[in-house]
This record gives sequence, C-alpha cells and structure tokens, in this order.
Amino acid sequence: MQITMKNIAGRAYPSSARGIFDSIFAVLALVLAGCSALPSPPTRPVQYALGPSAVADAPAQRLAPLPPLALADLDAPGLPDGSNAVLYRLAYAEAQQLRPYSLARWSQPPAQLVQQRLREQLGQRRAILKAEDAAAQARDAAQGGRLPTLLRVELEEFSHIFSSATESAGVVRLRATLFDVTRAGELLRGHQVFTVRAPARSADAAGGVAARADASNQAAQQVAQWVEQLGR
Repeated sequence: MQITMKNIAGRAYPSSARGIFDSIFAVLALVLAGCSALPSPPTRPVQYALGPSAVADAPAQRLAPLPPLALADLDAPGLPDGSNAVLYRLAYAEAQQLRPYSLARWSQPPAQLVQQRLREQLGQRRAILKAEDAAAQARDAAQGGRLPTLLRVELEEFSHIFSSATESAGVVRLRATLFDVTRAGELLRGHQVFTVRAPARSADAAGGVAARADASNQAAQQVAQWVEQLGR
C-alpha cells in the first residue's frame, strides 16, 4: 500500500484546520466569559424628600391673620448629626439599633426637612421669622413693640419601625416648647410632645419615606393647632 505525500497532506489539512478553529473558539469563549464576570457599575442611592405639603389653599379672607411667630432651628438629638441616611428599626430585634437603607438617602438632613414642613404649616396665617431675626423685626407699631412668641422644636424620632417582617410604620415625635420673649428673657408658655404613627404601604425604603411624610404632615398640623390654642 502506497501513501503519497499528496494523500498525507489531504488528510492532515482538515485535521489541523479544525484544531485551529477549535482554539480560536476556545479563546473567544474565555474572553466573553471574562467580560461577563466584570463587576457592574455601582447603583447610585435614590434621593427622597417629604414631597408636597398638605397645606390647604384657603382664601386669605376666611381667617384673620395671626401675630408673627419665631421658629428656632430644629434640634435632632435622637438622630446622627447632619446625616442624610434613611433609617429603620426592627422593634422585634434589637429595637434600639438604627439601621440605614444602603440605597436610599434624604435630600437634606431630616431636621431640615421637618423644619420646612413646620414653616409651611405654621405660615398659613402668620409670618414665620427666624429666631435670630425676631427681635429686630418685631418692633412694629402694629405689634405694640412686643417681641414675637418663640417656638423651639426637637425632632426626637424620625424612623421607619418594623413591628414584624411585613408590618411597619413611619414614626415622628416632636417635642415643642413655646416661649414669650421679653427683654428680661424667655417666659415659658407651654410644652407638648407630639407622636404620630403612619402605616407604611410597603416594607422598603419607599414605603418608609411615604409613611414619614404622612406622619410629618400630621405632626406639623398638630403643632400649629396647639400654638393657636395657646393664644399665640
């Protein structure tokens, strides 16, 4: 049996070509697998605010205007100082621990958000002054030279609290103190704690944010009504 060089080449060519193609496919497969294993870009946290306030557009002539009120900057002793983290607590597991949602942030620190909501609610029938500007702006003939009443508010609780894995609520607690300001100092007029719980529609950051917005609206309305009941 004679095997010519032509026959050997004819048999070797398909085999070697197939090996080359197999090698190319293997390299491409490794490249594609490497690309799919690359880390995906990090997801940016979602920013939240309290949304539109619940202030009603009542005709100005319906209710007489009230005297100006000075609103001090809110303190938030129960929250991390200056933090924009959206926090939650598990009432059924280490209830004292504040836990942050990893992909959610407030657009401003909660104390600033709640102060703005209070200013909107209180300002429906009166001018709202900054505490440091009150003395300068209050010596008005219409006010008889009297300094405006001063409202100090502390934000003690601003949490999304889970009573179970599926049931939760937004909780806002405000401690309000009202003073008459005289040239001799501040005279206490009243003191009240307002705690509002609003059920969350979902067990996540968005549900907790919406619940705290509802609770903040209700708390601001209660503070405004209380100030009016004290004749201020």
